[in-house]
Amino acid sequence: MFLPGFRDLVKPQWVAVIEELKLGGGLPVSELARRLEMAYMTVKQHCHDLKELGYLERWRVPRTQVGRPEIFYRLTAKADALFPQAGVTLTLDLLDAIRTLFGETAPDRLLFQHFQQQLEKWRPKLSKAKSLVEKATLLAGLREKEGCFGRCKYDPERGFRIEEYHHPLLPIFEKYPTAVAMELRMLEQVLGTKIVRREIPGTKGGAPARVDFEVATLGVKGA
Repeated sequence: MFLPGFRDLVKPQWVAVIEELKLGGGLPVSELARRLEMAYMTVKQHCHDLKELGYLERWRVPRTQVGRPEIFYRLTAKADALFPQAGVTLTLDLLDAIRTLFGETAPDRLLFQHFQQQLEKWRPKLSKAKSLVEKATLLAGLREKEGCFGRCKYDPERGFRIEEYHHPLLPIFEKYPTAVAMELRMLEQVLGTKIVRREIPGTKGGAPARVDFEVATLGVKGA
């Protein structure tokens, strides 16, 4: 999922640390060690190495009980380059040029065509799924191959959802917000059911921003 340059770092433990911090935002070494099932000092050393390379930043949070402040790590802006960006600058330039040449609605028409092509490409790959959960899980895998980064989650309260922490088209969505609804409609057509899209902001405590795609027929209570 990462860009080839990140693979040059070689150590799979570093990949695991970066992935977990992408999912969890700011985390203490103790929690990282628990999630990764590694020794505390091992994870601490990996975090230190990645900090020295500029991929992580560190800060201390006072403990609620007696003891030394706990060390937290989170990704830096440099780490964003490890995740695919879909040639954002070039894509935006091309969309601007198309608007100049063919009118204000031309970029939207082109983006609509893009999502229709994705629909036609993905629909056959999901056709053999035996359940909606299996289909949604396969869809999450296909999106990851396109550069998204997320996880499938299920709980009785909120049902099944895809939590996405990175989307290579995000800068395009910011400039052409109508594309958000186009993508959502395409995902609903692929799964054959309603999907609720929720933007979850990051928090000052370090939790990362994400977008949840909740599959309505699998336990979601509605928007």
